[in-house]
Order: sequence, then C-alpha cells, then structure tokens
Amino acid sequence: MNRSRKTGITLAAALMTTTAGAAQLPSPEVMWKIIQKQQQEIDALKAGQKTTDEKIEATAQAVEEQGKAGTQEGTLLSKKTHIGGYGEMHYNNLDSGNEIDFHRFVLFFDHQFSDRLRLYSELEVEHVISESGSNGAVELEQAYLEYDLTANQHAKAGLFLVPVGILNETHEPPTFYGVERNPVEKNIIPTTWFVNGIGLSGEIAPGWRYDLAVHEGLKTSAGNNFAIRKGRQEGSQADANDLASTARIKWTGIPGIELAATVQYQQDVTQGTVANAGNAWLYEAHADIQRGPFGLRALYAHWDLDGSGPKALGADKQDGFYIEPSYKITPAWGVFARYNQWDNTAGHNGNNSEKTQYNAGVNYWLHPDVVLKADVQMQDNDSAKNDNGYNLGIGYQF
Repeated sequence: MNRSRKTGITLAAALMTTTAGAAQLPSPEVMWKIIQKQQQEIDALKAGQKTTDEKIEATAQAVEEQGKAGTQEGTLLSKKTHIGGYGEMHYNNLDSGNEIDFHRFVLFFDHQFSDRLRLYSELEVEHVISESGSNGAVELEQAYLEYDLTANQHAKAGLFLVPVGILNETHEPPTFYGVERNPVEKNIIPTTWFVNGIGLSGEIAPGWRYDLAVHEGLKTSAGNNFAIRKGRQEGSQADANDLASTARIKWTGIPGIELAATVQYQQDVTQGTVANAGNAWLYEAHADIQRGPFGLRALYAHWDLDGSGPKALGADKQDGFYIEPSYKITPAWGVFARYNQWDNTAGHNGNNSEKTQYNAGVNYWLHPDVVLKADVQMQDNDSAKNDNGYNLGIGYQF
C-alpha cells in the first residue's frame, strides 16, 4: 500500500477515535504538530518517488541508446562480412564395401570492401582428418576478388570455380538429389573443379548471361591415362605453361528454367610434359528445369584431346551424359531417378569401357536447408566390376 495513503488512513482513524471520547482528544497544538509531521513524511515520499522515476527514465533511455548503437554496429558488420557453409555425411553400402564418412565440412566467408569490391572464399575439410596416410584433405576451393565494372558487368581474380556444368558451382547437399554427386560431372567435367585465374561475367540482355575466364589448365599424363579428373591442379603451385580459356552462355529467361553451354580450350593438356599430346577442347551443355513439382536435369559433356599419346589409349575422346527427372510430392518430400553414362576412354571403339549407372531415391527436407537422402545404385558395366547397393546421407547448408 502507498505509504502516504496508509498515513492518511491512520490519521483518519485517530481522529475518529478521538471523537468517540472527548477525554482522549488531543489539544489543538498537539494536533497541529501531528499534521505537520505527517505532511513532512508525505513530501519526503513524493520527492523520493520523483527521484526514482527520473532514474528509471534515465536508465531506460541509456539502454535504448546503447541498443540502437549495438544494432547499428551489428547491421554494419553483417553488411560487410558474412559466414556460411555446408556439410554432408554419407553411408555407402555397396558391393565394393561398406563405409560411413563425414565427406565434407565447408565454411564460406565473404567480405564487402565497398559497394563495388568484395571477396568470396571457401575453405573445405574432406573426410574429417588430413594427415599422412589418411584420405582427408584441407582445401581452399575459392578465394577471389570481384569488382563491379558496371551494374551488370563484373570482373574477378583469384581462385574460383570453373563456370561449367550444373554442380560445379552449386553443389550444396540440399540443392541436388542423390547422396553422391553424379558420376558424369565427377569424372568428365570434373566437379569440383577450381582454378587460379581471371574472369569476366555479366548480363548481355534480359535473361542472358555470359562468363569468360582465363585460368590454369589441366596437367594430364600417360601415367594416369590422360584422365581428366586426375589432371586437375587445384590451384596449388599450378604449372602455367599452357593456360586454358573458358566461355559460357546461360539463359534463364523463364523462372525455373536454366539452359547453358560451355566451351573450353587448352593448347597443351599435359603442360608440355608429353611430346605426343596436344590441345584439348571441352564442350558441355545442360538444362536444369523446375516447373511446379516437376523437375528435370540433363547434361552432356565431351572432351577432344589431340595427339597420338591420348589416341593410343582411347583417351582422345572422353564423354558422358545423364538425365534426371524428379517430382516433389510435397515441399518436404521429393523423389528422383537418374540414368548416367560416361567413358574416359571412348576413343577405343568396341573396348567396352563405357560405364552405366542407375540411381533412384528420395530426399526429405527437414528444413529448406537440411536434407535427408536415400538412393539405390545399380551399374551395368561390361569391362568393369559392377558396384551395386544403396546410399544414405544427411546434409545441410547455412
């Protein structure tokens, strides 16, 4: 109860009591002293209450000002620097063996130096442990500066992903079907393919974009059968005797549809280390379509390697394709099937080196950025051991 109110009630009670008996009624002098004392107490309470209210108001204002300052600082930091990443764990139960592996843990960092200049970077740990005798690796997959020449034209320099295929630039687990990345983009393109170099990109008309890049090339050899995947230099002290040039055109004029084609040329695919090898051409085209619940991905890639060395091994022709229809049953559930065919020694006619693989499975998105995956895998290879079984996985991005 308010102290002044309590005091008033006490005074009233005292007055009522004194009226009940004249013998107990105090003199006017005593009553005046009582009233003065009560008034002093009331004034003191009012002064204290005013001081408390002023302190509370001042504190609230200070907290509000600090909160505004903190918010402004946090917004400023979030606009300048961002962190993201992705990861995936796989369980493979195949004829070649059973394995569980946290395949990738990746962190993205980007920083905005100014309205026109920014940094993109990506650091990856593969197979958990990177040490002598392990299969693990720590890799810097991206680290490049991008500068806006105009609102729609951009230049970049540093370590970046080659603009080719569907998965090479966008391969976070929630963005594709199947536990493992498809074998065509893995063995023919070969995803993930990152290089040191410079590039230009931009929009040339509504819905039309281009990418041009000059970068380190492949370094294949007869010892690895001129296999494209084994020729990646991955930006580490890369031999730059012969650079490669890549050009891509992409159309996204209708929402949910991407059509693209890439051409790459390298004068010497062995960096001058093999006398009877020469230039290399890559041709790639793909369609990535999502219309309502229906999805379709289709890709074709082909390499032409010049020289008698690659031709003798059948590696002068290396190609592959896949087609992948999918259907979203609900926003959380999706099913797919994929037919894959590839050959890294397609130049040998009739040597049965062609590989075929069928995949079918389901994705379940616990969240748009978190996915559970399951698929079955069947192979039909004439000259190689088939590797059949099933795969389970979990992946995320943020």
